[in-house]
Amino acid sequence: QVQLVESGGGLVQTGGSLRLSCVASGRDFSLYTIGWFRQAPGKEREFVAAISWSGRTTDYADSAKGRFTISRDDAKNTVYLQMNSLRAEDAAVYYCAADKSRHFGGTKPGEYDYWGQGTQVTVSS
Repeated sequence: QVQLVESGGGLVQTGGSLRLSCVASGRDFSLYTIGWFRQAPGKEREFVAAISWSGRTTDYADSAKGRFTISRDDAKNTVYLQMNSLRAEDAAVYYCAADKSRHFGGTKPGEYDYWGQGTQVTVSS
């Protein structure tokens, strides 16, 4: 079992940056793939990025490539999502999620076992 808590969301202007954090409690955090998803009003939850349990493999949605960077610090039980060059369409509630299966490559919400409560990102023009 792992509990996830996101932070770092807020209001930012178009073109600005934010760094989201996902802090986990639980001793097996370093064994989990961690993903970031987002959900805008009226839309389905969508994959943003993921990092493998080893930290050596990452995956990004096309919309995030070149602008977002996912990283992890297992000593701090934390995964980060650095978001640069933010656009209006990036506005959403961002969630981190943990996949305990040790399989990497999941991009669907149903492939993840544990979820945080989300953090709001608002982008103003």
